[in-house]
Amino acid sequence: MKVNMNSSTANYVAKNAPPFCEIWFIYKGKHIWTREASETPPSLSSCAQPETTTAESLSCRSFQYGMNDLFHSECLQSDSTSTRTTVCTGIEFWVQSEIIETEATFSSKSSSCGSHCSPQNSAGRYLSTHSEVEEETVNSQLVGAKREADEETDEAFTELLKCKRLEVKAIEAINKVKLLESAHLHEVKLRKEVENVLRATVQEQQKFLDEKERIAIELQRTMRSIALLDSCAQETNHRRNEAADELSLIQASISTLWHEKQQIRRQRMEALRCLERWKSRGQVGAAHCNGVIGFAEGLPQLAEFTLSDLQNATCNFSESFKFREGGYGSIYKGEMLGRTVAVRKLHPHNMQGPAGFHQEVQVLGSIQHPHLLTLLGVCSEAWSFVYEYLPNGSVHDYIFRKSSVSPLTWKTRARWIAEIATALGFLHSSKPETIIHGDLKLETVLLDSALSCKICEFGFSRLVKEESLYLPSFRFSSTEPNGSFTHTDPEFQRTGVLTPKSDIYSFGFIILQLLTGRASVGLAGEVRKAVFCGNLFSILDSSAGEWHPVVAKRLVELGLQCCRPNSRDRPELTPTLVRELKQLHVSEERPVPSFFLCPILQEIMYDPQVAADGFTYEGEAICEWLQNRHQTSPMTNLKLSHLHLTPNHTLRLAIQGWLCKS
Repeated sequence: MKVNMNSSTANYVAKNAPPFCEIWFIYKGKHIWTREASETPPSLSSCAQPETTTAESLSCRSFQYGMNDLFHSECLQSDSTSTRTTVCTGIEFWVQSEIIETEATFSSKSSSCGSHCSPQNSAGRYLSTHSEVEEETVNSQLVGAKREADEETDEAFTELLKCKRLEVKAIEAINKVKLLESAHLHEVKLRKEVENVLRATVQEQQKFLDEKERIAIELQRTMRSIALLDSCAQETNHRRNEAADELSLIQASISTLWHEKQQIRRQRMEALRCLERWKSRGQVGAAHCNGVIGFAEGLPQLAEFTLSDLQNATCNFSESFKFREGGYGSIYKGEMLGRTVAVRKLHPHNMQGPAGFHQEVQVLGSIQHPHLLTLLGVCSEAWSFVYEYLPNGSVHDYIFRKSSVSPLTWKTRARWIAEIATALGFLHSSKPETIIHGDLKLETVLLDSALSCKICEFGFSRLVKEESLYLPSFRFSSTEPNGSFTHTDPEFQRTGVLTPKSDIYSFGFIILQLLTGRASVGLAGEVRKAVFCGNLFSILDSSAGEWHPVVAKRLVELGLQCCRPNSRDRPELTPTLVRELKQLHVSEERPVPSFFLCPILQEIMYDPQVAADGFTYEGEAICEWLQNRHQTSPMTNLKLSHLHLTPNHTLRLAIQGWLCKS
């Protein structure tokens, strides 16, 4: 049954409903009181008591349920200050409403009881007094409830603050956990990287240990080699002492031979005087006998021939005996004293006069070298020279007459280059004046019976007048095609000054021709193009066999350097370069010991120098390394403790001994 607090219907139902009925009273949607069922009907004397009880029960239950709903709803607020204010305001409003409802209920009851019990005044006063007492009781309960509500509100507020702080701490803890997780992942990643680096370091250390063992073994071998070299050095010193003793004996023998030579000269002069007497008697031609005696005795002085001697040897310089026409004159083949000779007749208009001719003849007569054509004698009347005759002709004939001769191997060609360099270096180092060839080419390099090179026509630039060198008739009188002097120094053609670098330029073309087997016209440009395109071996002469790569590259490099137009860019034929060229054609025949090679150049060392790292280098190579501001070792890449070099005399003697045996 839904009722109001001051509903008379509710009171009536409570009083007059049958006792066996159980009644539920609902106020504001809430169950506030239940009247239990009973077997005895209610009496009239107890009419006020149920009303009072009903009212009190309604009031109390309403207060109870209202407070419960209020606290339940208000505890859900988040803001602490607004929550407290809202709860207190709600409680005051609820208390006032309950007081009003309670007063209305009691006033209703009083009026109802007054209508039923008006004759009894004492009963009315009793009810009024009871109502006031009950109101005070309710007020006191309300005040206590308000106090308890305030206390509960404070406690709830405190708990709310604690919850807020705990919530903040929980969020911070979650953030810390996330940071720790990310830090853990990063640490795991770093650990993996460190493990990889450690693994690589261990492998590298193992490599270093293996390299250390290899170096230790190599060091032991080197120490044994050094010990062997020391013994060789001692033996070399012993041999040197023996050679010094032999040299002193040879010098004594030379002195004896010189005295004998002087005696032979005196005898020769006496013989000449006898010949003069015989000549006056008409017994024999003195000039012819003079030549015979000169050849028979084998004296170092040049033999003097007359014009009639040369005419008899060459059939009066017959054209059938001429086998070559050069820039300095014609060359004839002749027979003299039972042997074949070559007679070069110079053009008289190019000579410097008899005095200059005899002076140059003395210079040329004093020159002797295995790779220079031997001068046998001269003839001042015919401005002619008599040389030994070489039957194999020139290198030019041997290369370009491939059908009639066997192919030349690359080793033979490399040997020829070394022999030409040796002879040319000898001429350039002559004293007191340097001898310049001036017309070096394949035609002026002859071959003897053992296919060794001998340079001819050397020194004729000294015999020819300086102004004659620049005449067109002189320049175009060689065996080259007209207008194509590719072997001639361009600086000499431009300035007219002949220098040793002019011979170097011609020597470069000789190297390239021996490598390629081609004519000299445009050859330097073709070789440079092939080297630039990486097709070096395609331009080499295939008839020479399979060229050694190191030898071919080195010779091509040297040939191109010699053919540079500017003379300052051309190399000089130093003894070191000549030794290197000699070694090229024998490098394959006899392996070079590894400790004889420079670690930088990978070539045989001629000036071994020990650096601060303990390694021995070629002097020029390590000096260039240090001059380029390198302060580290070329072998270990570690910083050098100092930049001083120490000559390795022991190794130098060992290398020289090895080269002499080779």
